[in-house]
Amino acid sequence: MNPKTAEPAARTPIRWALTGLSLAMLLSSLGTSIANVALPTLADSFAASFQQVQWIVLAYLLASTTLIVSVGRLGDLTGRRRLLLTGIAVFTAASVVAGLAPTLWLLIAARSAQGLGAAIIMALAMAFIGQTVPKTRTASAMGLLGTTSAIGTALGPSLGGVLISTLGWRAIFLINLPLGLLTFALARRYLPADRGPTGRGSAGRARFDHLGTVLLTGALAAYALAMTVGRDLGVAVDGFGAAGRAFGSGVGVVGLLVVAAVGLAVFVRVESRAGSPLIRLAALRDRVLSASLGMSALVSTVMMATLVVGPFYLAGELGLKAAAVGLVLSVGPLVAALTGVPAGRVADRFGVRRMTIGGLSAIAIGAGALAALPASLGIAGYLVPIVVMTSGYATFQTANNTAVLTDLPPDQRGVVSGLLNLSRNLGLITGTALMGAVFAATNLHVTFAVAAVLIAAALTLAIIRPQAAQPAESAADVGVAKWGAGGYR
Repeated sequence: MNPKTAEPAARTPIRWALTGLSLAMLLSSLGTSIANVALPTLADSFAASFQQVQWIVLAYLLASTTLIVSVGRLGDLTGRRRLLLTGIAVFTAASVVAGLAPTLWLLIAARSAQGLGAAIIMALAMAFIGQTVPKTRTASAMGLLGTTSAIGTALGPSLGGVLISTLGWRAIFLINLPLGLLTFALARRYLPADRGPTGRGSAGRARFDHLGTVLLTGALAAYALAMTVGRDLGVAVDGFGAAGRAFGSGVGVVGLLVVAAVGLAVFVRVESRAGSPLIRLAALRDRVLSASLGMSALVSTVMMATLVVGPFYLAGELGLKAAAVGLVLSVGPLVAALTGVPAGRVADRFGVRRMTIGGLSAIAIGAGALAALPASLGIAGYLVPIVVMTSGYATFQTANNTAVLTDLPPDQRGVVSGLLNLSRNLGLITGTALMGAVFAATNLHVTFAVAAVLIAAALTLAIIRPQAAQPAESAADVGVAKWGAGGYR
């Protein structure tokens, strides 16, 4: 066969496969951001309190965070293509149920199912990159997924506002039906078929770790609850006033953190003895993976400050109206959407190590500027550092994910992709509580001074992290060659 005619044939399914994966990431990020804007409307519609309607957001967050590692491992064992298709189907069906829900609690249950579908999508979409594109284009593909995820995050609030004002709140969930059907069709048609179980050994020897899944899910759920609604779970004693409420809040948070710590300790003990563990603990001793997970958590903690602290600073210190605050906050996700693909191409050319350090350096510069620049500079004094930070974040995410996932063995891609997403989600959850608490006790300048220190720690990890091995021909290259020639279809 003439190589010149074979190349377009190989590129066409790759292009459509990436389109399907990108739309899947768009679905999951849109599901995260679009519901927030509807909470006041939903509180009125169901005659519910804020504490009740906030579970519409929390149910999605908890499900997508606590299950993401488990579904990644399940994909490694049972086949990533069929599980990803299942995840898209679950997300789409749950969106329809949410859009038609007659009661608040059915809506919350549907959002939990949406979160499960999103966990599957987020864990497996990145894992598919290794078997759909050549290694030389891995960073570009990662950048594309990051771009569509950022677009979903940026589009959610504005699209949700338009849909609520014109069609009602149910439309923010029903909009996922046509998007989900299109995504399912593309994934089913163009993703490479599963080639049997990818777990270690034969199908009969590699088993899913049910006990490990329960323990890890419980520990993560306790931690996430402590960082989000732990204060509301404290028991205030009548007659003790503010002191009693503060004590009750502390008991709620500390109690959940203790449960999380005990659950994690038991999980580690169980995994060390499991024949087919959910997470191979030896893998976490790998300096490349452990450093990447640590950097991801630190960076996400810092970036969450821009979303948590930003609105209060813009409205309180700069005196902006709600519409102007929303416009300013949309700049960050827009910059991330525009930066992702170019950052991936640059990383493919110059290497992920340089781009990781470069991205972290940009975040540090932006955080340092926010810590030092006076409020008298106005919106420009806030936006310029945010643009620098967000472009650095997009660059870092692309390079860091590429460094970890490029040369993984097939039976570990799903679970490691899940770990990367978990570290990011835990960073976002921690950032909400930690950076919000720092801002409440001090001001924006101190908050971003703390952020700069955290990024300095991430930079240290990036510098001391060894480079991953770079074989001459990766499994991804072989897979693409077979796929382009029709080997998988």
